[in-house]
Amino acid sequence: MYACIDLGSNSFHLLIGEWEGGRIRIAERYSRKVQLGEAVVATRRIAPAAFQRGLDCLRDFSELLRQYPIRQYWALGTNALRIAANAPEFLAAAEAAGIRVAVISGVQEAVLIYAGVITSLPVNGEQRLVLDIGGGSTEVIAGHGHQRILTESLPVGTVTWRDRHFVGASSDPNELKARMEAGFEEAAAIFRPVAPALARAGWECAYAASGTVKMLKYICENHGYGENCISRAALHELRGALVEAIAAGRPLPGLKAERRELLLPGWCIATALMQEFAAELLHFSATALREGMLDFLARNEKTMPVMRESALPLVHEADEAGA
Repeated sequence: MYACIDLGSNSFHLLIGEWEGGRIRIAERYSRKVQLGEAVVATRRIAPAAFQRGLDCLRDFSELLRQYPIRQYWALGTNALRIAANAPEFLAAAEAAGIRVAVISGVQEAVLIYAGVITSLPVNGEQRLVLDIGGGSTEVIAGHGHQRILTESLPVGTVTWRDRHFVGASSDPNELKARMEAGFEEAAAIFRPVAPALARAGWECAYAASGTVKMLKYICENHGYGENCISRAALHELRGALVEAIAAGRPLPGLKAERRELLLPGWCIATALMQEFAAELLHFSATALREGMLDFLARNEKTMPVMRESALPLVHEADEAGA
């Protein structure tokens, strides 16, 4: 069996699975909201509380790994660990807790996300746009089959946008709308330079992954805008309802309580992305980085270190994504 750990800026994820008949069989999924990237963009440091939350989560992951016959594992850190000055301290503490973590570049992350998304799609010649809106970055990939034509990682994420645009906001709906507009405009300005190359690459269907996309997908479904997708029209039409729910502290159909603080930042990013990339519809993908990691591990087993019987496996650290 294989285990893959994704240390995202918002959540940490663990995926355990094995390769059967040319396909991945998932044995265990586990996610925890850690928000390692809280205030990292502003301070360039992982905050003490976030540091401890991350270590506590990894200790739990380490214990869970020992309950399975894990042959190999792979733990990867993303945006928060790319930019935090005290990331080396966190990595050392993580290794002491039993998990060795490799930090990958944004492009390597995008490569693995694309590989993970296409594991759940039909094998055909469709030109695809693959997107992942994370806590600290957004990955944009265009390709067909296993061939990538464009691969980008952009510094736009829901935790970052929350910290930058919504911390300290009042419950005044007009103020929230103004903050949403500012967040939308800043995100659009970052996505805009990528749009011409994406148009040249060409794509027929857009697939989007991550907790933010899942959140917006559920809200769209609960308001009658189709299943397993997000439409640009729905995001615009639901804007008032989102603001009212946050301003009044009311429940919103489809929105989980733990995701409330990322709702408006997520709306800013998703709406800006769809506008700049001329995407009217995003199909939700339940597979992404972790599945890409697992696919890579399984396909490259002969070149990866094997787990010793008495210890957790070594982490493959050389050119992790093959990018």
